[in-house]
Amino acid sequence: MAGSHDEYEAVIGLEVHAHLKTKSKLFCSCPTEFGSEPNHNTCPVCNGHPGVLPVLNHEAVRMAILSGLALNCKINKKSVFARKNYFYPDLPKGYQISQFEEPICSGGFVEIDDNGKPLAIKLNRIHMEEDAGKMVHVGAPGIWGSKASAVDFNRTSVPLIEIVTEPDIKCAKHAKDYVIMLRSVLVQLGICDGNLEEGSLRCDANISIRKVGETKLGTKTEVKNMNSFKAIEKAIEFEIERQIVLKKTGKAIIQETRLWDENSQKTFSMRSKEESHDYRYFPDPDLLPIILDEDYIEELKEFVPEYPLKKKYTYMNIYNLSEEQSLLLINNSAFTAYFDKLVSIYKDHKNASNWFFNELISYTNDLKDIHISPENFVEFLGKIDSDEISGKIAKEVLKKSFETKRALVEIIEKDGYKQITDEKELKKMIDDVISANPAQVAEYKGGKEKLFSFFVGEMMKKTKGKANPAIVNTLLKNGLTS
Repeated sequence: MAGSHDEYEAVIGLEVHAHLKTKSKLFCSCPTEFGSEPNHNTCPVCNGHPGVLPVLNHEAVRMAILSGLALNCKINKKSVFARKNYFYPDLPKGYQISQFEEPICSGGFVEIDDNGKPLAIKLNRIHMEEDAGKMVHVGAPGIWGSKASAVDFNRTSVPLIEIVTEPDIKCAKHAKDYVIMLRSVLVQLGICDGNLEEGSLRCDANISIRKVGETKLGTKTEVKNMNSFKAIEKAIEFEIERQIVLKKTGKAIIQETRLWDENSQKTFSMRSKEESHDYRYFPDPDLLPIILDEDYIEELKEFVPEYPLKKKYTYMNIYNLSEEQSLLLINNSAFTAYFDKLVSIYKDHKNASNWFFNELISYTNDLKDIHISPENFVEFLGKIDSDEISGKIAKEVLKKSFETKRALVEIIEKDGYKQITDEKELKKMIDDVISANPAQVAEYKGGKEKLFSFFVGEMMKKTKGKANPAIVNTLLKNGLTS
């Protein structure tokens, strides 16, 4: 869709569902692992059989509180689970246990970067709920038009938090940046793995438009099925433009749920959008309210790390990292922990950054269980600094360490990777190289100074790259001019 429409502005609210990294489901002991055989991780409780009773997972409550503390929310001392009543194939009980009038967290905000300055996106609430099952469709993005549909109940009752913004976002880019920053917070807290493709982090966007200067909200549509940051931005851009075109051509915007289709890069109607009263919320009679005391909330504050945006600015301003490098760190808690430790014990931050980003993480996406600790890596960098090994040899040693899982220093010491720095030994080799290449020596002495690199190369071949380059250069110049 072409063209911009300056007389209209978008109003966007986001609902982000984040799976909590608990080992068991919210109200039963079934495992939460992703990728199991369909309908394998289920039981009478999560499948809603008659006569069963839910038992609350306290670890999920702890994680929900942590999210609220990290996102500047008010932690409510009392919160209540409510039944959200609707019928859909992926909901075996006929209702979903959620929170409505009394959520676990209220208010709050998420700061994103807006051209180098923080911009606060206001939150309405964070509430806990159980997830529904997963519908799988063949031949279409939704149930309508599909050749066949099946349901997998493994995801049913997996604990999640829903983070709901106010209608506070004005453009698709800010929406994408919000989800990126929110993901960083949750990953750094260790409460969600943030995998959009696997569905452990899902974003729904409520989008409406209005004329600039108006305060009344327009008719909104909800957009689902956005499985990447890029998809979030593209889907919202498309939907804003679609609504503006409808307005300008005198057509009605229908309140509905729409699906983003990655192949066509368009949204498609899925179903009419319900209002909250359609769900007939009421307090779940099988679950007691959650009652929290201030001491417990204060204890959890100790587990909240530095806010990712602040950390990003620190990386860029103090360590001179690029924005891309800084984002890579704040979106991976293991990378953050490793890099922070590295620069705390190795003061050449530029060299540390170069080796970390250009070499170390090229071998692995996971530094949690890496066999090279930051202390080991600093010892390795010290070997380069002291000229015990060259940069080229160091790369070979690092590669060998990842292939064999052996210690870096052990490889240097036992496999003969130390640089040759003995001047007498190197001078003898240089004399041999000069004697073996009389024609090149004559040309060099005749003014063809570019041949100097030829002699350096011959020395490196002779020593298998182990000769100290600085010493070789000095001795070669003396040898070729004598």
